[in-house]
Amino acid sequence: MKKQIFCFILFSFLFGLLSLTTSCGKNNSFSKKHLSFSVDTLVFDTVFTTIGSTTQQFKIYNNDNKSVIIEEIELMGGANSFFRMNIDGIALDMIKDTKLLARDSLFAFVEVTLNTNGQTLPLIIEDSIRFRTNGVDQYIKLAVWGQDAYFHYKDLNEGVWPNDKPHVIYGYAAVDSSKSLTIPAGTQIHLHKNALLYVYKSSLHVEGTLGNEVVFKGDRLEQMYQDVEGQYYGIYFHEAKESTIDYAIIKNGTSGIHVYSNDASNPNYTLTLTNSKIFNHSRYGIFIYSGGKVKAENCIVSKCGTHALIILEGGDVNFNHCNLVGYGNSQSPAVGISNFYNDYTNGVTNVGSINEGKFYNCIISGNLNSELAIDTIQMNGVSLNFDFKNCLIRSEIIFQDTFYQNTLWNDNPLFEDTAQGDFLFTSNSTLNGNGVVSSVTNDILGSPRNNPPDIGAIELN
Repeated sequence: MKKQIFCFILFSFLFGLLSLTTSCGKNNSFSKKHLSFSVDTLVFDTVFTTIGSTTQQFKIYNNDNKSVIIEEIELMGGANSFFRMNIDGIALDMIKDTKLLARDSLFAFVEVTLNTNGQTLPLIIEDSIRFRTNGVDQYIKLAVWGQDAYFHYKDLNEGVWPNDKPHVIYGYAAVDSSKSLTIPAGTQIHLHKNALLYVYKSSLHVEGTLGNEVVFKGDRLEQMYQDVEGQYYGIYFHEAKESTIDYAIIKNGTSGIHVYSNDASNPNYTLTLTNSKIFNHSRYGIFIYSGGKVKAENCIVSKCGTHALIILEGGDVNFNHCNLVGYGNSQSPAVGISNFYNDYTNGVTNVGSINEGKFYNCIISGNLNSELAIDTIQMNGVSLNFDFKNCLIRSEIIFQDTFYQNTLWNDNPLFEDTAQGDFLFTSNSTLNGNGVVSSVTNDILGSPRNNPPDIGAIELN
C-alpha cells in the first residue's frame, strides 16, 4: 500500500513537472512584445452615401525574432459599423488567435459604405480596429467624410436642379424630348462608370459663373482618382434643341461633350459653349458627329486621349478664342476634321457637309509635330466651307489654302505650365496682340480684351 501511494505521488510530481516544463516552453516560444503598424489612422476621402469606397489598406508588423499570437482583432463597431475589414483573407468583425510569424507582416483591408443622413453638409464617421496581443490593446482609428447627394439612375429630368447637394448619376440622367433642364451655378455633378447626362431632342442650360462653375467629374472622390481619365462617358446631345453651357469644368471622362446631329427644327447652333474648361478625357474633349452644330468662345480643351476636337461625318463649328490643344499622351492631332465616316459593318461611306468651319483667334498646338488633321471628300451636294483667321497652328505642312488667313505656323505659344493645365503666357509670346477683333469682349477669366486682342482663351493684361 505504501509503495502504491509513493508511486502515485511520484507520478503526480513528474506529471506536474512535465506540464510546467511544457507550459514554460510554449510561453517562451512566442513573443511577449506588441505589434507595430504602417499607420495609426486610416482616413478615407469624402464618400457619397450609399456608394462604397475604394479599398484602403495598412500593414501589421511583428518586429520581434519570435512569432506572436494576436489574441483578438475586433472591428469595434461590430455588425453595425459602416466599415468592413479583411485581415489576411478573413472578413469578419472579430478574429481570434491569429499567428504572426517572426519578422513578418499581415495586410489589413478596409472599405466603407455610408447610409443617407439627410444633411447637405459632409459628416465625419469614425470607428476603430482593436488588436489585443499579450493582453494589451492597440487601436487603428478609422475616419471617413460622408456626403449626401441627389442620386439619378436612369431617370427623366426637367426644370432646375438644386445645387445644395451634389448630383450623382448612375447609368444616365436624361432630359426627354421637348423638355428643358437648367443646372445653376455651383452645382457639382459626379458620374459613375460609363454614366452620361443624356439630352434627347431637348434643351440643356448649364449656367455657371466665374468662380462658381458647374463641375462634371467622376464619383470617386479619393485623391488617387483626381487625374484618372475615363471615369464616366460625358454629356451626350442627341438631336438636341438649342442648348448652352457657360462656365463649366468637364474633366476625367471618356468624351466630355458628344453632339450627335441637330434638331431639324433648330436653325441655330445645337450647343453654344462659353468660358469652359474640358480636359483629361480618355477619348475626345468635344465630339461632333453627323451634322451637330457647335459655337464655342473662350474655351480650353486639352489633354485628351485622342482629340481635343473631332468632327466626323460633317457638322458646323464656329470657334473663337479657344485653346484646342494636346499636351497629353495622345498620338493623334488635337483637332481632327472629317466630313465622312466609313461604316464597315454595312460597307458604306456616309458623307456630310461642313457648311461652317470657322476658327478665329484659336490655338491648335501640342507636343506632336502636327496638331491639325483635315480629311474630306468632295462630291455633289456636299458643302465644305473653312475659315481660319489669326490662329496659331502647329503643323509639319504649311498649308497654302486661301482660307488660312494671318496664320502663325508653328510658333511657340510659351505657355506657363501645360502639364498642370496652366495656359497663361508671357508678354513675349506670339499670342500677344496678334488676334483679330470680334464680338468676344472678355476672356475666360473675365478680363477685357485688348484691341487687337490676344490669340486664345486668355488675355494678357
